[in-house]
Amino acid sequence: MAVVLLTIALVIVVALLVAASAGKLARMEGATYPTALTRAGAAFAAVLTLAATVAAALAAVFA
Repeated sequence: MAVVLLTIALVIVVALLVAASAGKLARMEGATYPTALTRAGAAFAAVLTLAATVAAALAAVFA
């Protein structure tokens, strides 16, 4: 159980780092703050979706 919780925490931290990086890169390109937040949110959602997809695939293989 502890490994699952640590893995979830790690995925969330990685997703936050990716979102922050995407927002910073958008601002460096000259995007407005709403656009940068939108890109950061999309990156955050993409990382969580990818992690959920990989977890579902692994669960199907190991089940």
